[in-house]
Amino acid sequence: MESNPPSVLIVIPAYREERTIGQVVSAIRETFPYDVLVVNDGSPDRTSDVAREAGATVLDLPCNLGIGGAVQTGFLYARDRGYDIVVRIDGDGQHEIGDIPKVLEPLLAGRADAVIGSRFLGETEYRGSIPRIFGIRHFRGLVNLFTGYSVTDPTSGFFAINRRLIDFYADNYPSDYPEVDSYILMHRLGARALEVPVRMYDRTEGKSSITAFRAVYYMVKVTLSFLINRIRRIG
Repeated sequence: MESNPPSVLIVIPAYREERTIGQVVSAIRETFPYDVLVVNDGSPDRTSDVAREAGATVLDLPCNLGIGGAVQTGFLYARDRGYDIVVRIDGDGQHEIGDIPKVLEPLLAGRADAVIGSRFLGETEYRGSIPRIFGIRHFRGLVNLFTGYSVTDPTSGFFAINRRLIDFYADNYPSDYPEVDSYILMHRLGARALEVPVRMYDRTEGKSSITAFRAVYYMVKVTLSFLINRIRRIG
């Protein structure tokens, strides 16, 4: 008797992405048989309408919760509807949707609970700003020191998780700057995490808001949050 294949949900948090979200959703739906959920994080533009027109299911948050709240909304949706795997990507065209199978394969093979796409493994054309690269290196050292994971891209927003972590993150996902904090929570849960090489591109619209001052502020804030999550009680 054949068992049903795992159900996969692609979660895309989106804020002011009306120029790119349609292309991203359409590309996924044309390439893969997976359901697509766009969490519209209080966008004042046509992000929601464009995503629906491209074929995504859309959840409209009543206000801007930030990336952590938007992604957690996706996890809640996935948990309540019984999805086995969530793949999280951005809606601005930075992530290569053709690499989705790379983050899925270790989960489907049962070799990991979380698979993170790294822009620094293998051949890469990624060129970030100096503040961004400095911050990534800082968090790489922090995560590797305190978790024992071997991480090259701790701020990557391109990842996949299995049902165990979907259930956990639905109640416990970090609300502010979640990518780095999620590693300490995975470590405390005893989750298996690994990285795979993926392609990431410069954003197709807008520009990064990360200045030197913001980078320092971000590093201090996230470092404190990371250390607090080492000891706080989790459900």
